[in-house]
Amino acid sequence: MASRLFDRRTRERAWLLYAWARACDDLADGQAMGHDMTAVADPAARLALIRELTARALAGEPVGHPAFDALRYLVAECPVPHGFIDDVIAGFARDAEEWRPRSETDMLGYCYHVAGAIGCAMAVVMGVSPGDSATLDRASDLGIAFQLANIARDVEEDDRVGRCYLPEEWLVEMDMPPGQHMKPPFRARLAVLAKRLAGMAAAYRASAAEGAQGLPFRSRWAVLAASEIYGAIARKVAERGEHAWDHRVVVGRAEKLALAAKAGAAALNQRTPRPRDAELWTRPDRG
Repeated sequence: MASRLFDRRTRERAWLLYAWARACDDLADGQAMGHDMTAVADPAARLALIRELTARALAGEPVGHPAFDALRYLVAECPVPHGFIDDVIAGFARDAEEWRPRSETDMLGYCYHVAGAIGCAMAVVMGVSPGDSATLDRASDLGIAFQLANIARDVEEDDRVGRCYLPEEWLVEMDMPPGQHMKPPFRARLAVLAKRLAGMAAAYRASAAEGAQGLPFRSRWAVLAASEIYGAIARKVAERGEHAWDHRVVVGRAEKLALAAKAGAAALNQRTPRPRDAELWTRPDRG
């Protein structure tokens, strides 16, 4: 929905990038358009296919797969650094290897790979220079905020396929045995961690909002709208407490429209961005 707020050229390029990312995610997770994730029996083979098709697309070779050809068209039009694409695939590799975060830093690094790097690529699509590290850091912050919201919302769904993105250090802190965090006796403790994730997401969203100040109005509006919508997801998870995973948290169309209007008002109030919080985790610089 937020992408519709872009100007036409940016919107269509954003769709090309999203098509590739969505197809990779669906291949890696055995799902359809982000739904019905299943534990796959051949993760290494799926990862190899993603790498092969992506490499062909980046080389300018017709792939014969619409989503991967979308990436080929995109990189022919926009100077998206291939390093960002490689970083995203590195996130899929972690899942294929059944990786688990031991620390908060590990979790944030994963968030960068699966979402922050997409944010960086999207910023370039919006016209940000690949050498503008300061703005790309803010774009990464937005992706990280989105993924933190996803982790909080999807704890139960991830657990069903044997995944957990909560740091082991957090589980130990809350005296929850790894792999047992979804058991009913631990719901109250899990709700504490979900609230922590929501608070972290808010901090990264705030940083990203500062970076959006340097974007053209339509792009600034779209970014702030997406941020508001994902912020609502994180808040709903935190507010529901132990019942956050009884039903999947969603943001309805009417609420999305209201949040988009709120973002539009904020986008009109352009100002000089504040310095980035030095306490936030920072992506690896591929420049």
